[in-house]
Amino acid sequence: MATFSVPSYIPSTFEDAEQLRNAFSGWGTNEKVIISVLAHRNAMQRRHIRHAYSDAYGEDLLKALDKELNRDFEKAVLLWTLEPAERDAVLAYDSVSKWGPADSTLIEIATARSSEELLSARRAYHDRNKRSLEEDVAAHTSADFRKLLVPLLSSYRYEGAEVNLSLAESEAKLLHEKVVEKAYNDEEMIRILTTRSKPQLVATFNHYNNEFGNPINKDLKSDPKDEFLRALRAIIKCITCPEKYFEKIVRLAINKMGTDEGALTRVVATRAEVDMKLIKEAYYMRNSVPLGKAIKKDTTGDYEDFLLALIGEEDA
Repeated sequence: MATFSVPSYIPSTFEDAEQLRNAFSGWGTNEKVIISVLAHRNAMQRRHIRHAYSDAYGEDLLKALDKELNRDFEKAVLLWTLEPAERDAVLAYDSVSKWGPADSTLIEIATARSSEELLSARRAYHDRNKRSLEEDVAAHTSADFRKLLVPLLSSYRYEGAEVNLSLAESEAKLLHEKVVEKAYNDEEMIRILTTRSKPQLVATFNHYNNEFGNPINKDLKSDPKDEFLRALRAIIKCITCPEKYFEKIVRLAINKMGTDEGALTRVVATRAEVDMKLIKEAYYMRNSVPLGKAIKKDTTGDYEDFLLALIGEEDA
């Protein structure tokens, strides 16, 4: 469900590397060439281009891009060019270093990735920072958020489709008890959310809805200003319906007074190879406006062109 296009004929990685090198040469940078190459190559192809560039010119492509580009376009291109695990490590470090409960990046990395992808992100984080992600999260968060985020980021969920319906029923009742008691930080509630497989949790939330008459997320809105409850809702939404979760992130990023380029870039760069087609469909259903048109209205220049290429709407 990737949205960017890869041409039927792809030059060799060394030709791509040479094109990029030429784009950096002379007076000014040829941003159009950078977009035409990097926005139309998949993760494996981008990895090979980086290796070819390093072999040919003795420099990491990321460092060259960093020297040549600036502002939001630079951030978008660098994030996209990173390998997925590296990208998550960078995003996680930025989130931890400026931690605030309103930042949902860590939740996205913990819940919108497979168990193997999360493990790879944690390894990449350790390689880059010489500390574990869990260590830094524990050091930069406090109280309930530490209690929630550390096990969430440490989990290795079962990835199969098997579901235990009797367990879903009993844990739905347990979750409801904790919600009624307003024991939102209860260890059992956190255990269920951070360890159960995604299909198992979907079954549990479905039973919750059928048995108690409300989706669990609706019951967790008792205090809309409570940041811990917002985090719990984000976890549940990201697990059960990631395209709607990311649609909301994009919608809020665009509809704010001044675009939240960081959130918009993060979603496009991390989901363009995953489920951006579904996110675009969810955006149109929710807003009656194509996502490409909304991005075009709120962004400009090379940054706009790059985002539109990644979501497959260069002609929007």
